[in-house]
Amino acid sequence: MDNILIITIAIVAAALVFDFINGFHDTANAIATSVSTKAIKPKQAIIMAAIMNFLGAISFTGVAKSLTKDIVDPFSLPNGDVVILSALIAAIIWNLVTWYFGIPSSSSHALIGSIAGAAITAAFLAGKSSPLNYAGFTKIIQALILAPFLAFAAGFIIYTIFKYTLKNFNLDQTNRRFRYLQVVTAAFQSYAHGTNDAQKSMGIITLALIANGYQSEADGVHFWVQFACALAMALGTSIGGWKIIKTVGSKIMKIKPVNGVAADLGSMSVIFSATAMGLPVSTTHVISSSILGVGSSHRIRGVKWDTAQRMIITWVITLPISAIVAGGIYWIFTLFM
Repeated sequence: MDNILIITIAIVAAALVFDFINGFHDTANAIATSVSTKAIKPKQAIIMAAIMNFLGAISFTGVAKSLTKDIVDPFSLPNGDVVILSALIAAIIWNLVTWYFGIPSSSSHALIGSIAGAAITAAFLAGKSSPLNYAGFTKIIQALILAPFLAFAAGFIIYTIFKYTLKNFNLDQTNRRFRYLQVVTAAFQSYAHGTNDAQKSMGIITLALIANGYQSEADGVHFWVQFACALAMALGTSIGGWKIIKTVGSKIMKIKPVNGVAADLGSMSVIFSATAMGLPVSTTHVISSSILGVGSSHRIRGVKWDTAQRMIITWVITLPISAIVAGGIYWIFTLFM
């Protein structure tokens, strides 16, 4: 078995591990509000999220194609396979660290930052110009930055509409009805999560296959790649991320069913829009920002801004830290090359 094939297999395995971790790391994003309001039991919520994540993941490939061509040129990567493997290992490390501390960080930021960091380090060590596709990379970064603001606005507006539309209704009856509706919105939230997040690993595997000559760029994303990534994320989702569920579901604001439905609808609209445009966004950022928007509309003092501040700091530092870690891992690999 030649070295290229071994590294390609290692990349596929690492990408699937990343997707698995992404599944239990980001499970909270889709089901935290419905679990915290007891609209659905935790085990049922996780099973539902796993199934809907899987269905979402096998439904689209646009985001995967964007990652394949918009971040780096796979044919100009010095030691491209090692670059990709280094990026995946760095993203996995960051996901595990933030999961351990219960911080809902962005798997998307970690992966994209890691790819950029490893690619730039490889080019620097080889004395070549950066292989980053700056136009595509900038477009992706803009989407990652803009999406949380749009989600905040969507959550704020949707809950404001609910607040004024339902102000003359009985509060207990309203929340009881919205608790049933929450199950539906949580299911669609999980589906939306699958349409965007699982595709990132699909794009990485496809990038490795192209860089190592196992397929052409024109082939797109093979079905076996799509299915394997969808299954890995679904299995990860089935485990659940209870620490992050606690943060998203209760430490941002006290969530009632009507708040949860508004937050789900706000984040869903942004994620589906991004997927339709083939843009990777951070579902973590989007969902948490939508909850913040709902909380600000409901009662701004009811939002636990210290938790929000800690989350925002993590969001900001994820890109540079993951880039540095990936660059360091690539450098370590070069010592044995």
